[in-house]
Amino acid sequence: MIQNIKIERGKKIYLASDFHLGAPAGRASREREYKILRWLEQVQDDAAHIVLVGDIFDFWYEFSRVIPKGFVRFQGKIAELTDGGLPISFFTGNHDLWMRDYFIEELGVMIYHEPQSVLWNQTKLLIGHGDGLGPGDKAYKLMKKLIFDNRFLQFCFRQLHPDWGLWFAHTWSARRKKKSPAPSFKDKTQEWIWAYCESIAQSQPHDYYIFGHRHLPLNLPVSSGGRYINLGEWMSQCCYATFDGQHITLECFEAQTPIIRV
Repeated sequence: MIQNIKIERGKKIYLASDFHLGAPAGRASREREYKILRWLEQVQDDAAHIVLVGDIFDFWYEFSRVIPKGFVRFQGKIAELTDGGLPISFFTGNHDLWMRDYFIEELGVMIYHEPQSVLWNQTKLLIGHGDGLGPGDKAYKLMKKLIFDNRFLQFCFRQLHPDWGLWFAHTWSARRKKKSPAPSFKDKTQEWIWAYCESIAQSQPHDYYIFGHRHLPLNLPVSSGGRYINLGEWMSQCCYATFDGQHITLECFEAQTPIIRV
């Protein structure tokens, strides 16, 4: 389980999020998939655990006997790693929140749908994707409650032929991306996930708060003495975090991405 891990000397835990495989369709996604495979090849020898922190796919839905087409190289590498004894955990994000048991049964991956408080080598961390947390983003929170988490609407979507259902989902996602402004950092007090970490710290302080979703690599202080780390994304930044048994560091793979640190 992910909650309590003892890391051997020389081993590390790696965390990454927001690969958004499948967006945009075609060559760009395939090239990103190859880059992710190179990263996995690089870290696998000293990895004690790999944690994928949501939005790994731009859209994922498991029908009873069908999964989205593509990403077989990524899935094959995950299977190779877990078959070799390397544990992998997957926190679902807003783009892959409908993940169920396929990765559990076929790939041996542990799935988490909510943030988890963990203890690694006596270091306390809170890990989750980050969507719908903190103040603001009321439209998404309402949409998630009324639509995404609605069992009846999930049943209705499942009745669609997968070709229609997946086409609709990808089209809707692409249109939302066009309307969304590019992420930018102004001040930590305007960061909703940071505000969520501050609220948690009042009663349950952690050493680190690790999230994705924001698409900005962030390393910000939390009043309890901890740090809020956002993992950024892999469309351009290619950032990930490394836990060496004591500390979390943000790094970039085959990219030069500035880390926002306050």
